[in-house]
Amino acid sequence: MISTCLPEYFVVPSSLADQDLKIFSHSFVGRRMPLWCWSHNNGSALVRMALIKDALQQRKIDQRICNAITKSHPQRSDVYKSDLDKTLPNIQEVQAAFVKLKQLCVNEPFEETEEKWLSSLESTRWLEYVRTFLKHSAELVYILERKHLSVILQEEEGRDLSCFVASLIQVMLDPYFRTVTGFQSLIQKEWVMAGYQFLDRCNHLKRSEKESPLFLLFLDATWQLLEQYPAAFEFSETYLAVLYDSTRISLFGTFLFNCPHQRVKQSTEFAISKNIQLGDEKGLKFPSVWDWSLQFTAKDCTLFHNPLYIGKSSPCIHNGSVKSFKRTKKSYSSTLRGLPSSLRNGVISDQELLPRRNSLVLKLKPEPPQQGESQSSGLEQYFRDWFSKPADLHGVLLPRLSGIHIKLWKLCYFRWVPEAQISSGGSITAFHKASVLVDEVDTLSRMLRQHRRVPLPACSSEPDQSRMYFQASGPHATLGTPDFLSSSFPFSPLGNLCRRSISGTPLSKFLSGAKIWLSTETLANED
Repeated sequence: MISTCLPEYFVVPSSLADQDLKIFSHSFVGRRMPLWCWSHNNGSALVRMALIKDALQQRKIDQRICNAITKSHPQRSDVYKSDLDKTLPNIQEVQAAFVKLKQLCVNEPFEETEEKWLSSLESTRWLEYVRTFLKHSAELVYILERKHLSVILQEEEGRDLSCFVASLIQVMLDPYFRTVTGFQSLIQKEWVMAGYQFLDRCNHLKRSEKESPLFLLFLDATWQLLEQYPAAFEFSETYLAVLYDSTRISLFGTFLFNCPHQRVKQSTEFAISKNIQLGDEKGLKFPSVWDWSLQFTAKDCTLFHNPLYIGKSSPCIHNGSVKSFKRTKKSYSSTLRGLPSSLRNGVISDQELLPRRNSLVLKLKPEPPQQGESQSSGLEQYFRDWFSKPADLHGVLLPRLSGIHIKLWKLCYFRWVPEAQISSGGSITAFHKASVLVDEVDTLSRMLRQHRRVPLPACSSEPDQSRMYFQASGPHATLGTPDFLSSSFPFSPLGNLCRRSISGTPLSKFLSGAKIWLSTETLANED
């Protein structure tokens, strides 16, 4: 094993021999060798790497790694390195911003902060950090997508900021990671298996001095994209909020340890101390957070589905046969490269395209000016061209970074604040109406298939099973706007805690008592 904080299996450039990896690994912080993340269909790759601590060997090893990545590119393109430690806020700054945000949203009475609330929110710097990560990730998307260069994400240990940026880049570039299955696999490979320190960063043992909500900040940045492009994501904001909540419940092995090796080592030691037979298992087997049935009923899980999502193909009936209108599918993959650090409202100035001193990266030459175009940088023109056209929901997504587009994630931060709740209001009302429409379309499609005697597609749900929480037909049909809806639905109660106002879970019933946390199916049966 090269490093205990790296996954058991990982991908490196084929030109690097195993012997080279063993020799070079001692020069990296934590022995974290360059870790391949993803490759674009143009050949550029996204790679994560820790700092080289051996100053004498730094240039030699750096050049060797960059050459290996270049050889892996079909066009032998250069490599761009992004120093995340110099570009982005560190984990201590993120933690300080979150403490201020929590104080503002939860601890301070609204009536005492109403007049200065917006200025107080700005002073927390939380939204500023959300914008900074979105901005830098968008810059690196330009390098991968337009410049066809591989990107190396480099930070001291390579297991904090690089988790965030690598994941956000892939969400922007690859539509697969905007599906439920894809997003879960992204978190599993870039956070869990790549050694993000959930135990320390979530402070599960209440004694860590390195607590930092970097994973929450990533979910917030993802929500910003979901808010700007709702039809591009298969999952809902409820899914993102529940995912964050799951990191705070120390029952799932997924978010309980600092790395897979620690999980195996410490659980094995525990099993031996308690005389527990492991058999062929590597350590104790913990519940996985991805098995949502451990927390939620089947009906509750339908709240994770985004009714506005437009899939890659939509089935239809034509002359008695099922056909699909398929959009152009782009295959993506990733690897290495980085980009200038500051993007102001989607624009980087020319001087910011210069490499840092002692950098091995070549100067990025601006795009040749086209006839009738101003002498703008390639990056500026790339963003201008992209925003001038309708967004391809199954292609690249770029964030809008102006003040009016970066918003506070109210469902996540306001759901436990009674004064902030809007009865029969908020985004849930639009979610409700869209869900009812989607359910009605699904019902009509099933009736049409039955009339034409067309079999259901293999990927379709059961005939009488709706994929939407709010239904247009059936025994529990929701015709008008339900009176239990509020802007905090499905988390915070409205009025009496025992009324139909909470989407509870089996797990939360166990933790908090059935009198308060009642599942929606239990409540429905009691009516």
